[in-house]
Amino acid sequence: MSELFTPYEIKALVLKNRVVMPPMCQYAVVQEDGVPGDWHFVHYVSRAVGGTGFIIVEMSGVHPDGRITNKDTGIWDDGQIEAYRRITDTVHAYGAKIAIQLGHAGRKALDANPPVAPSAIPFDERSKTPQALSAEGIAEMINAYREGARRAVEAGFDTVELHGAHGYLIHQFHSPLTNIRDDEYGADPILFGEQVVQAVKEVLPPEMPLIMRVSAREYVAGGYDESYALEFCRRYKAAGVDMFHVSSGGEGPIGSGGVPNAGPGYQVDLAEHIRSGLQIPVIAVGKLDDYKEAQAVIEEKKAELVAIGRGMLSDPYWTLHAEEALGGVDKANVPVPYERGVWKRK
Repeated sequence: MSELFTPYEIKALVLKNRVVMPPMCQYAVVQEDGVPGDWHFVHYVSRAVGGTGFIIVEMSGVHPDGRITNKDTGIWDDGQIEAYRRITDTVHAYGAKIAIQLGHAGRKALDANPPVAPSAIPFDERSKTPQALSAEGIAEMINAYREGARRAVEAGFDTVELHGAHGYLIHQFHSPLTNIRDDEYGADPILFGEQVVQAVKEVLPPEMPLIMRVSAREYVAGGYDESYALEFCRRYKAAGVDMFHVSSGGEGPIGSGGVPNAGPGYQVDLAEHIRSGLQIPVIAVGKLDDYKEAQAVIEEKKAELVAIGRGMLSDPYWTLHAEEALGGVDKANVPVPYERGVWKRK
């Protein structure tokens, strides 16, 4: 059996394989109320049917103005819990585990008026100038993450992932490009993310692992590299993060600075750097759609899990097809109604 299809366990989270569907915004909340609808239900459940071991729901705003757009999902109100529960219950029924990514877009919140950020620095010349958060605003924001995590637990999620990557709010605080504050959050740019982690841990059951997505490198002039990423990840680990989901970039407009050698697996070395530097499990992501590329990451022990993004957008059954291609699919993994399909079996 390919190691890609061996179980993995971290705290109480037990996964049937090493394949992750990463969070990918769908921009599909028609009513603009943050509540996931039928599209989201079908989108996530179909990947569970397709054999994915671990599904992470798209970045969901902990505040109405924390969404990238008003068509994004949110988890800022108790009234949103029931719709998520419908998704988690059904995903569980098909043998997958599911998390939700909690986030705030900060200065990249397109529909917020005004957006908020650590400092009043717009994302680009076309973006609104954000309002720098006050000390009171920061305290309210930390509580918003805490409450979002509480709702996630009530909604039946197996864990949560904090979005600290791609130029969103936590990333904006720990990046020297976007945090020029003259208070304690400027003197210690990692403090905000650290306090968010601590707040979220207060409401998660102790057996539930906390995941955090980070950008381990910035690509624009003056951006940080993986050595600084290791520094803030060390702080986040000490605060309570159990696993890092390692990505890169997002702090500048698309194309700014360029991404060197952005071929298959271009971010795997960054994940391995965090993994080996902190002795912590990681999720690797980045153009790993090829079955053999994904398999190699696990077999070469560069990461514990692999996230397949674009590949799953085009193929909800990516995991079953990968298992089939890498040695034959186990009949037990094929949903009974689909057993009559043409499957290369072990």
